[in-house]
Amino acid sequence: MPELPEVETIARGLAPELIGQRIVAAEVRGAKAVGGDAALFTARVVGRAVEGVHRRGKMLLLDLDVPREKEGGLFLAVHLKMTGRLWVPPEGTGPDVHTHVVMRLLNGRELHFRDVRKFGWCRCLTGDELAAMPFFRTLGPEPLEIGPEEFLARLEGRRGRIKALLLDQKVVAGIGNIYADEALFRAGIRPEARADALSAARLRRLFAEVQEVLRQGIRENGASISDYRDARGDAGAFQNSFRVYGRGGEPCVACGGRLRAVTVAGRTSTYCPRCQKG
Repeated sequence: MPELPEVETIARGLAPELIGQRIVAAEVRGAKAVGGDAALFTARVVGRAVEGVHRRGKMLLLDLDVPREKEGGLFLAVHLKMTGRLWVPPEGTGPDVHTHVVMRLLNGRELHFRDVRKFGWCRCLTGDELAAMPFFRTLGPEPLEIGPEEFLARLEGRRGRIKALLLDQKVVAGIGNIYADEALFRAGIRPEARADALSAARLRRLFAEVQEVLRQGIRENGASISDYRDARGDAGAFQNSFRVYGRGGEPCVACGGRLRAVTVAGRTSTYCPRCQKG
């Protein structure tokens, strides 16, 4: 699943392509992707101009223009889930069998929502509808927008495994399996360590590594280990920088020992028994 750096990369790539452009037509080829009501989706998006493109957690948000008397705003909200992609394909590239939504722009280009496994969605929501979504309402703060003290405060008294808490979107938003594993390795902390057993100094170190690994992921346009592509359809490069993720059984880049894979919070977690202590 695309995580914070991948979604941020897509948002930054889409912004210059979309901001100021008006959606002049929409074709819903799979109603499930838009929440089931293709007519409502089309009625809401057609005629709207894109005023902004940003990210919240792992979700893309396109701000659409609305009459001034309508408060709360209107958003094209896109969650990519496992295999979703929102992109502006090269001119002349038509939709394929996995493209579920096509939006034509005033400049003649198209915005496509594509999803092979069909877990993702592309919905046009009012501000109130977006705010009422349980997962959106409970999202924690953005890890690149807070300081270490707030991070520590959100973990205070938690008895859960530190990897599980990093993945919990209510604690902080946007971190997934890749960046949790990489940050824990750099901080020298095992994924199954209990949060309440870690000192404040170790948690501050972890927070610094979380921020650094997320920034590196953004600099390298995200990690392409499966379906992820950026807004232009290009692969990311952060997968070439993995130190532990997906490398169970391989030698540690730091000590040469064999990396171990365990299950934490239902996810495979890879770590080095020598370099990462409890």
